[in-house]
Parts: sequence; structure tokens; C-alpha cells
Amino acid sequence: MTPDEAISRAIALPCFRAPSGARLVGGGKTNLNIRVEDGGCAFVVRLGADIPEHHILRWSELAITRAAAAAGIGPAVLHAEPGVLVLDWIEAEPFDEAAVRAPENLLALAALLRRCHTEVAHHLRGPVLSFNVFHILRDYAATLTERGSPHAALLPGLLDQAEGLERRVGPQPLVLGHNDLLPSNILRDRVGRLWLIDWEYAGFTTPIFDLGGLASNAGMDRAGEAALLSAYHGAPPDAALLARYDAMKCASLLRETLWSMISELTSTLDFDYAAYTAQNLAAYRAAHSCLAS
Repeated sequence: MTPDEAISRAIALPCFRAPSGARLVGGGKTNLNIRVEDGGCAFVVRLGADIPEHHILRWSELAITRAAAAAGIGPAVLHAEPGVLVLDWIEAEPFDEAAVRAPENLLALAALLRRCHTEVAHHLRGPVLSFNVFHILRDYAATLTERGSPHAALLPGLLDQAEGLERRVGPQPLVLGHNDLLPSNILRDRVGRLWLIDWEYAGFTTPIFDLGGLASNAGMDRAGEAALLSAYHGAPPDAALLARYDAMKCASLLRETLWSMISELTSTLDFDYAAYTAQNLAAYRAAHSCLAS
């Protein structure tokens, strides 16, 4: 779909009476986002179909997006239909890596994650997906092998490492997680309130996946990671928690690497997935090399 086609589809939606100012906005690697004004309010139209190879099913995204809105940490849903999700536009600035790493923001970020993990599930209706990163890694590897990925030769070694990471993580509590904590998916509005957006990967998972994903996506150093874990748990992390966290952080980086390998084969969006694969594979290898034996 071209940008003009996306805008035309957005302004033709039945939820709008007199749409104006429609323009494409950035931020999506699996969808197109269009900002539309109507009736003195602004909205964002997310256009994106199911992507089964990435475990994205839009009915689950819709259910969790509505629950996040009811919990007060996500934008409200105005309209939904197959391939379309219309949300309130939040006048806010997205975080960047430096903002996530800033010590003055860690308490607020930890509180936002706790609300995600403890409150959103209470507002859910109907079935939603789970997000088991180790299952996803195995499924990604099978898909890459079946489709003749140029990275196929790397997969047996990476899967062996993933099994070791799964053993290190061990049994974990189950929470409703966001599972895609890129800095740009965290917004701060004009009064300082934090929001989470883009719930397409959300599902039941372990808390340390979100913690590890947030830290690795922002390039946190060890002191920052310890501060984040302390803020989230209300106490400094012990050696056992740090070991599980380090393993899950590696799994998060490996999942992002294989996600990009899949996208190299399947995505039609204008994005340099090959470079993104190389970037994440290097980050994963660096993190994995630091694991205590």
C-alpha cells in the first residue's frame, strides 16, 4: 500500500465525519500510521493485517489495546475493523534511548511497567495470545529454514544457545506484558504522564522479558540495569535475579535478531532489515559473550 493509498483509506473510514489534515507519521515496522483530525480532535489510524509469521493477530492486539486504555496507560480505541485500528492521538513526545537511560526517569518507567503487568489483565475480555520468547525463537528458526533464509547456517548454533538461555531463566511468574519496549513506544505527554502504545506483540509473558527488552533497546549499562530492577522490584536485585535477567535479555536480543531475519524475507515496508539484523546480531553476541559460565 502506497502512502497515498493509506491516507485515502484512512479518511474514508466510517468513524470520521469531516476528516482533514491526514498525514503519514512514522514509527511502524509492521504497519502504516496516519494522523487524522476530525471534529476538533486528532486520531491515529493504524493500518496492518495479521502477520502470522510474527505471531501478530490483530484481534488480540485490539483486546489488549482496549484493556490498556481502560487501565489508563494506553490510548482509547475509537474504531476497529479488519486491518484497521483507530486510536486517540496523544499529544506527547516519544522517549529516545537517552531518555530511557536517564536516572531521573527510571522510577516512572518502572511504575509504568508494574501497571502494565498488574493492571491491564484485569480489564481484558475474551482470549488473547501468550508470548513465550523461547517458543517464538524455535518457530522463527523453523520458518527461516523452510523459506531458505540466507542466515539458515547460523540457526542450529543460535538454537543451542537459546536452549541454554531457557534453562538459565527457569520458571517465571506470568503477567500481561507489552513485549515490544522500544523507546519510541513510550510517550510522555505535556503534563508528564507516561503512556504505552503499539500493543501488537502484547500477551502473557514473564516480567523480566519486558525489563530486559527495555534495557537492551535503550543500551543501558550495568548500573542502569541494576537501578531499573531495583525500581521495579523495590529492592536491589540479588545474584540469582541478575543471572535470570541476563539470560532473558539475551533472549530478547536474539528474538529481535530472528524477527529481522524473518522480515528480510516477508516485509514490504521500506526499511533496511538486513542492516537491522546485523545490528541486533552483534548486540546479541556481545551480550551472550558476557554471560557467566
